[in-house]
Amino acid sequence: MATGWAGDGAVQDQIDATVSDAIQRARRQLPSGPGLERCEECDAPIPAARRKAVPGVRLCVRCQEQHDEQQRSDAAGYNRRGSKDSQLR
Repeated sequence: MATGWAGDGAVQDQIDATVSDAIQRARRQLPSGPGLERCEECDAPIPAARRKAVPGVRLCVRCQEQHDEQQRSDAAGYNRRGSKDSQLR
């Protein structure tokens, strides 16, 4: 099948690379080490159940939700690979 400048399987390669990047980013963000008893952002106590469930936890639930929302908004609309069509415009 003719695909213009892209080789066969280029779209799938791009999808695979994007998924791989997301997995690597998520693994880098996993907490490690001993968890904190108090949130490093707001100094609220972190319940023992949360510390047990999330090894290396550093934020309370409220601060973690805010952090996650910020991460989502930072990553929205960012496509470093770009499509051929977007590069031609």
